[in-house]
Amino acid sequence: YTRGTVKPFPGFDARADAEALRKAMKGLGTDEESILKILTSRSNAQRQEIADLVDDLKSELTGKFETLMVELMRPAHIYDAHALKHAIKGAGTNEKVLTEILASRTPAELRNIKQVYQQEYEADLEDHITSDTSGYYQRMLVVLLQANRDHDGPVNEKLVEQDAQELFRAGELKWGTDEEKFITILGTRSVSHLRRVFDKYMTISGFQIEETIDRETSGAMEKLLLATGN
Repeated sequence: YTRGTVKPFPGFDARADAEALRKAMKGLGTDEESILKILTSRSNAQRQEIADLVDDLKSELTGKFETLMVELMRPAHIYDAHALKHAIKGAGTNEKVLTEILASRTPAELRNIKQVYQQEYEADLEDHITSDTSGYYQRMLVVLLQANRDHDGPVNEKLVEQDAQELFRAGELKWGTDEEKFITILGTRSVSHLRRVFDKYMTISGFQIEETIDRETSGAMEKLLLATGN
């Protein structure tokens, strides 16, 4: 699990992109390959600078390709709110989507997502997720949704040592697993802090944290813990 891989396009020119997109959509037929190449190689923030073309995309494209291109033009938090709604509606739950979004967004981004979800669907995102999930996986999602993760900043080495020792005792040194301890630490600490914790954990235990998570948990919970630490 890694963070988003689409980076800002170097030398981005909103006017040039808008002109290229208009050219790809005018006349007989539509140059879908050019549209795809442009929109999938720009960051979400860059796409927002040419988002006034969304109506043109809707009128010129059809089917799943239209849906994908239009969704790419949405602001990130609106896209995430829609993706979460689709992940939990109907029969079954798309746990991969829940994991990918909730484990990788910042507290500020999560607050925006929850606000959009409330406005769009007149429902509380946490209520929908808790009604559609269960067990420790549900508990971890709820902790992430609280958007109380520490901000990245100077790392407290004393707390790093404490967290690494507690994770060691909660997993490798324990008969069974203290999942709540993993949830508390991985769900509330900053990413920079966790990276130091995992380094210290390796020194203390002789294991990569991923090895321990793989041994001590399974299924959706395992994937969520692995995603949260990246």
